[in-house]
Amino acid sequence: MGNMTLGKYLPFDSFIHRLDPRMKIVSLLFLLISVFFDAGFIGYGIIGLFVCLVVVLSKIKITYILKSLKPMIFMMSFLMILNVFMIQKGTVLFSIGPLAIYSGGLIQTAYILIRLVLIVALTTVLTATTKPLDLTLGLEHLFNPLRKIGFPAHEVSMMISIALRFIPTLLEETERIMKAQASRGVDFKEGSLKDKVKAIVSLIVPLFISAFQRAEDLANAMESRGYNPDGKRTKYKVLKWRMSDTLSLLTTVVMCVGIIVMSVI
Repeated sequence: MGNMTLGKYLPFDSFIHRLDPRMKIVSLLFLLISVFFDAGFIGYGIIGLFVCLVVVLSKIKITYILKSLKPMIFMMSFLMILNVFMIQKGTVLFSIGPLAIYSGGLIQTAYILIRLVLIVALTTVLTATTKPLDLTLGLEHLFNPLRKIGFPAHEVSMMISIALRFIPTLLEETERIMKAQASRGVDFKEGSLKDKVKAIVSLIVPLFISAFQRAEDLANAMESRGYNPDGKRTKYKVLKWRMSDTLSLLTTVVMCVGIIVMSVI
């Protein structure tokens, strides 16, 4: 559980940390959109180099990004095996009994793996370089135009930021409960399927109770401080858009447009 890094903020003084959260959110959206375009290995290589540059500028260690991928290894492996045998495109490379592996299946599997790695890396960089409060302010500013059609911009941005903030907290709580249950003789690794189901239930039930208790405590704390989502709000911190934000956003947009054009040609 300690390998999960999504949602954790790293208080470094870097160029990426100082950028406006609105710019980082919009850039993330553009990058996620470009990732899903089939620009070939050259296109994904360009995005990968761009992500590496962002990681270096943010002063985040590459090992930190790799740690964020560890919880995804099982899902990635499952998807790779499933796609290799399910996608029947291209030429047959070799057969394993009645199952055949095609060249197109391998290429598509590689694309899916690269996309997952890029998505996790980009999201990790965003949460590691942006404070939860700044993320809330950025989302609220971006959602503000939707207020005209009755969209609860502040409430949605608050829920998203709280959810991201509670990811590492719940993971730490899960690890604590697992150690407590293990000290009582519960084995999460060995035993029959029935024993494993019982072990998981013994983990999930107290975790849900703890999560609801934390949510209630947070709601009571916000209410005791006079929080009113419908009230007129002033902001202690005002976001400032700088020239560096404009140049960074333009660089990201130009690269993403180039990737999309490469996929179309």
